[in-house]
Amino acid sequence: MKGRIIVLATSLLALAGCASHPDKIEAVYVSPLKYKDYDCEQIQMELDSVSQRTARLYQSLEAEATADQVQMGIGLLLFWPALLALEGGDGPQATEYAQLKGEYRALHEAAVKEKCTIESKSPEQIVEEAKKKRDPEAKEG
Repeated sequence: MKGRIIVLATSLLALAGCASHPDKIEAVYVSPLKYKDYDCEQIQMELDSVSQRTARLYQSLEAEATADQVQMGIGLLLFWPALLALEGGDGPQATEYAQLKGEYRALHEAAVKEKCTIESKSPEQIVEEAKKKRDPEAKEG
């Protein structure tokens, strides 16, 4: 009985330490006033930059979350002490990702306020395109 309790407690602790999937990471608030002095061209360039970096971080965080899930499955099925090897939680990349999501929203708001025509792809569009390149049979959703 004591062994089961230890395994259950360790499992719950390990679950708490798993990296979050990037879809579940909320954006940090960034004021659009940060970009009040930007013209449309500057907003466009910054949107492109933030979108690209956000998409790269998304892919990195997604891979990390998937790896944690695999480790968790193996640990629960085969060797529960392996759960202690999980790196644990969201790191600086997740913090940067949340910040970049906020930056993108603020830039988008600034573009609307300046009445700019936005030709930049959102981070979500970039990620979807990358997924389609990896898996051409992926369904549009």
